Amino acid sequence: MPASARSSPMAINLSPSHSMFKKSRGKSSSSQSPSDAASYLSAVSQADARSRASSNGKFSSTSTPALSLSSSVTSSSEDTVLRTGEDESNHDGLAFPATPPTSEQVFTTVHTEFGHCSNEGYRYTSQHMASEPIEAIHERDPPYYILLSTYVSYLILICLGHVRDFIGKRLKAKAYRELRPHSGYAPLTSDFDSFYTRRLKQRMAECFNQPVTGVAGRTIMLVDRTSDDQNASYRLLGTRTRVLNISSYNYLGFAQGKGGCADAVEEGIRRYGVSTCGSRLEGGSSDLHTTAEALVAKFVGKEDAIIASMGFATNSTMIPALVGKGCLIISDELNHASIRFGVRLSGASVRMFKHNDMKALEALLREVISQGQPRTHRPWKKILLIVEGLYSMEGTMVNLPEVIKLKQRYKFNLFIDEAHSIGALGPNGRGVVDYFGIDPKHVDILMGTFTKSFGAAGGYIAGSKTLISHLRLRSHSGPYAEAMTPPVLVQILASMASIMGVSPASLTSSSHTTLRPVASNESSQALMTSHPGPAPASMIPNWMTLPPALSDGSEGKNRLRRLAFNARYLHRGLDKLGFITYGHPSSPIVPLLLFNPGKMCMFHRMMLRRKTPIIVVVVAYPATPLVTSRVRFCVSASHTKEDIDIVLRACDEVGDWLDLKHGIPAAERWTVQKITERSGELVHPSA
Repeated sequence: MPASARSSPMAINLSPSHSMFKKSRGKSSSSQSPSDAASYLSAVSQADARSRASSNGKFSSTSTPALSLSSSVTSSSEDTVLRTGEDESNHDGLAFPATPPTSEQVFTTVHTEFGHCSNEGYRYTSQHMASEPIEAIHERDPPYYILLSTYVSYLILICLGHVRDFIGKRLKAKAYRELRPHSGYAPLTSDFDSFYTRRLKQRMAECFNQPVTGVAGRTIMLVDRTSDDQNASYRLLGTRTRVLNISSYNYLGFAQGKGGCADAVEEGIRRYGVSTCGSRLEGGSSDLHTTAEALVAKFVGKEDAIIASMGFATNSTMIPALVGKGCLIISDELNHASIRFGVRLSGASVRMFKHNDMKALEALLREVISQGQPRTHRPWKKILLIVEGLYSMEGTMVNLPEVIKLKQRYKFNLFIDEAHSIGALGPNGRGVVDYFGIDPKHVDILMGTFTKSFGAAGGYIAGSKTLISHLRLRSHSGPYAEAMTPPVLVQILASMASIMGVSPASLTSSSHTTLRPVASNESSQALMTSHPGPAPASMIPNWMTLPPALSDGSEGKNRLRRLAFNARYLHRGLDKLGFITYGHPSSPIVPLLLFNPGKMCMFHRMMLRRKTPIIVVVVAYPATPLVTSRVRFCVSASHTKEDIDIVLRACDEVGDWLDLKHGIPAAERWTVQKITERSGELVHPSA
């Protein structure tokens, strides 16, 4: 076994039945390995299809083996093709035995970016049925002693912090120089404002600032470090640890270093380069840029779209172009900071309502419409309601059907931020609108980002052609901001087309290197009739060739269903273990409440130092209220059912140590073994 394999910080446990897999020892490795990731994925897909057909639809329950430190695996470049036995035959660069392999054999290949799972029972469709009532989310309160100990802990930290500051300012004045006037200069930092960062956040900095490297897939590589001065600075240890990644927004697993999308990006770099100006036209725009905007509009079911190179700037620069003085913005109290920043820049009046409370929203609408503008009581020029499809800190979903009913009754404009819901919710991945089965025409403005489900960067605004034309001229991100680079645009096109599927007309090969004509001459109504449908031929570059499983949309649908299963399984499993969780069961964001600040560091360390290391994200004030600190699990389609089992077992043990199980009475809880064995019952309660 190679030394790199023996020293790898992460390993895969392979059962004895899988010992037939081994690396090929041919004379020429280049002649036996796939030419690229696309051919590899195509071969795997075809071989698995044959094995499924031969087994009459009976699927193996085997998926990517659970992570462990007890055995060996190849190092960070472990996406190697594993071959079976001595009797090998080459099929599109992938060697298989003479007889077709079973799904169990195909999906035992080592893959740290995206785990394989062939069991169709580990799938779920993220969709709300119109005949069913909307599931009410009840936030459970912890026992009073938990809240009391949390307040006392913060009180002790604050008192000790002030004592240390009082002594330090007199004995180590140089260390506080930036907080005090000196040499005629004003202090650079406010003493009061920086107290939390200096005396509370710094004590638990390891929970927030963990350096990583590589692709944020099913696993990720952690850069090991230590601190010798109480987190004021860090010293790298020169080692790395591969950990199970349950903390990234890579919802559909498209943030991969290998695969059809990665191959498309490489081809795009060869054609356009990496700089923004590499694909510019005389008009100042980009052919890739225009194509991506047309595809985004088709994806969300709107007439037109505009994209920006930064997700935060999409809200903060375009909201001021939508409203101004004399307008009213009604905002959910838990809306993202980018929305709040854009609202402040706009100069419009703003009113907030209790999070996701439709009764409070209707009462506010009645008040503001009847009273009109302050002092003059004139009617508002415009009323814009801004909500999020999926709230990143709470995991809650907007009650869109009720919002639409209020919109029809009170005639306001609706803006939905789908940064976390687009690509992650709905049977077609079209976000919260798709999840509830609502026609996109009922929403005036759809905003989203490419940084989560699409594995890219930037954001978009979609709406009517008149609205988007106005934003191109008036928003700051249009005329002033830098455009997206070609690699990012190609990643958006490839990943979005993989979710949608590509119409057969666009799959024909072509030797041209230019893009297909963007559907500027086609009527918007024609593009809308097939929503949600496949990507039209006019919106995909001629040179972009996706593997069959991606181009026909089957892989995209499979990822959506895997993500939905993982999200519901983890959420329901944590509830049955007795934890207090927030959010909608279909949300890929699963917050688990920790409350006490001391438990934040301990939870992070105990998860990271397990036999199978798990990296988690801990969230605290000011992102959340002071006493509701939490760990925020972010599941992905790249995770397997066994990965979620590992997380549940870890939480079960750590939760007992840290006294975190206050959600349901002990008599109603399930054991972790019962949860893992009855996962289907948890995810499909009606089955």
